[in-house]
Amino acid sequence: GEIVGLYGLVGAGRTELARSVVGLGKMTGGELRVMGKQARIRNPFDALRKYRLGYVSEDRKGEGLILTHSISHNVSITIWQRLERRLGWISEPRIRGPVESSLELLKVKMSNISQPVSSLSGGNQQKVSTAKWIAAQAEVLIFDEPSVGIDVAAKEAMHRVIQDLADQGMAILLISSDLREVIHLADRILIMGGFRLL
Repeated sequence: GEIVGLYGLVGAGRTELARSVVGLGKMTGGELRVMGKQARIRNPFDALRKYRLGYVSEDRKGEGLILTHSISHNVSITIWQRLERRLGWISEPRIRGPVESSLELLKVKMSNISQPVSSLSGGNQQKVSTAKWIAAQAEVLIFDEPSVGIDVAAKEAMHRVIQDLADQGMAILLISSDLREVIHLADRILIMGGFRLL
């Protein structure tokens, strides 16, 4: 239920830290503990499956979403293994429930779940990028620059999403170079510079 803000300027090492935590970057020192126990995470699948840890990338178009695919496919990508049947077959009705409930929770504005993600506004794309981790029942969620590239109204909506998730018990690591955003949302703030906590 806590939002921990990780503030620092671009180049401070915040994104590299987040990527290392979820297995997308190499850890060069220190140790990672999840729920007090030492964790070894090789990739984002490991992070989610073993530790219920999700990562909303700052680069939603390059990493967070597959723009040419449907909203449904983007949200369900984190739960395919859980829902697959023999021979890797996943039926549309099986994914509909978790997909629709996570999209409804985030109030994604769309015509239907089959439309391509590329047809959504930047703010709604960011919500879809978040919805896949909610569908996967992540307990810890890292948001890396959640309001980059979205308008003021979408930014406020994203802030409400983050606060609502924390209110429901999710642990949030909020990475941002926007000091006002961090002060507004975070319960506790860590400052990073030169690839170290200051």
